[in-house]
Amino acid sequence: MAEKGPISNFIEHHYKHFNSAALVDAAKGYESHLLENGKMMITLAGAMSTAELGRSLAEMIRQDKVQIISCTGANLEEDVMNLVAHSHYERVPNYRDLTPEEEWALLERGLNRVTDTCIPEEEAFRRLQGNIVKLWKGAQEKGERYFPHEYMYKMILSGDLKEHYEIDPKNSWMIAAAEKNLPIIVPGWEDSTMGNIFASYCIKGELNPSTVKSGIEYMTWLADWYTKNSGGKGVGFFQIGGGIAGDFPICVVPMLYQDMEMPEIPFWSYFCQISDSTTSYGSYSGAVPNEKITWGKLDIKTPKFIVESDATIVAPLIFAWILDW
Repeated sequence: MAEKGPISNFIEHHYKHFNSAALVDAAKGYESHLLENGKMMITLAGAMSTAELGRSLAEMIRQDKVQIISCTGANLEEDVMNLVAHSHYERVPNYRDLTPEEEWALLERGLNRVTDTCIPEEEAFRRLQGNIVKLWKGAQEKGERYFPHEYMYKMILSGDLKEHYEIDPKNSWMIAAAEKNLPIIVPGWEDSTMGNIFASYCIKGELNPSTVKSGIEYMTWLADWYTKNSGGKGVGFFQIGGGIAGDFPICVVPMLYQDMEMPEIPFWSYFCQISDSTTSYGSYSGAVPNEKITWGKLDIKTPKFIVESDATIVAPLIFAWILDW
């Protein structure tokens, strides 16, 4: 095992109790899983790309610390938006105090707010739109169909965006993923900005919905991938936030076990969730990991961790531990 760096040493020295101790336990569990030749899925909900998680996640990808990602359409596109429009983003530290009139003023300036960060519509969304629409139309003309992330990979690897890069490319997790052709699952892509744009072209009759592969096709692809990769130590599940990014892929195990009648299929072999959701009102995002046992997702013996805190604080620290920073 490599010698730990200053961040990891700080974590081990100070993080002894409560959520900080859970963070250390989860990081050590992740590390052990990889050392025993296990594979790991990371799921990204919320606005992790706008939070610039790529600063640590990209290196996790480059060093093969993650083998597959499930993310929302927003996270898929917002990493690339930050890549090409970073200087046009605006931070609003006093976002809690904004009046409806001040929010409207941001809209009129073409700024779409995500908590304390405003994404510039013209520079971010529209800069990508022309490139991605060409890829959609080109595929349709050839009778080809691809997944949402595959179109994004094609756009990145074409080099057409390079002249617009405004951050160090090493901090873009999508560039790292594209260069490795990392498997990505994007459930519910339709509710993203690019998904909305694609839908608008379908409504106008310029594109067919089938030109972009669907969520059902993502699930069938994942079922095949999981079946082929769950041997040995198995596949772990590292969930950042809640929502569809985690809910969708974790269900592949009970689907294979129950609906495909494959009783030999292994459960997820590690589970960690970073969440600030509480266990109330039937909240799945706030459910403790043991609830997943009843749904056939986790085994009694699966290492289970939950860190109830801000993912923008916790995830980079866990990644730092795994990267020996």
